[in-house]
Amino acid sequence: MKLHFLDFDYSEDAEGTATWDAIAAIPAARMSELEHEIISVLAWAHAEYGELRGPLESGGLWDYDLQCERDGHPLLAMSYNTETRRLEPLPQLPPDARVALTLSLCGGQAFDEAFAARFGAA
Repeated sequence: MKLHFLDFDYSEDAEGTATWDAIAAIPAARMSELEHEIISVLAWAHAEYGELRGPLESGGLWDYDLQCERDGHPLLAMSYNTETRRLEPLPQLPPDARVALTLSLCGGQAFDEAFAARFGAA
């Protein structure tokens, strides 16, 4: 799948845990497009590895963190609702606002390889 907003950077720790980080800064008018792209990534991860999500140090195979940053507002933690297939909570944005969403995913070798294959990340 070709991603248009999310450009992931890859890192790996000494234990072999892969981390994929992306930041997308956009005008509020494009929020629904970015939301769709993030939902696509997280829906894939949940469909393929959902039951294995959790902190890696506690035995999880993968995990993610999603944050929203808006001028003049505290950082907003967001999550993907697998039942509604929506991001929650969505920030309230005036039409002329800019917003930055940060998505970080981490996982072991199997998750890392599948993620790279699915999203063309290297």
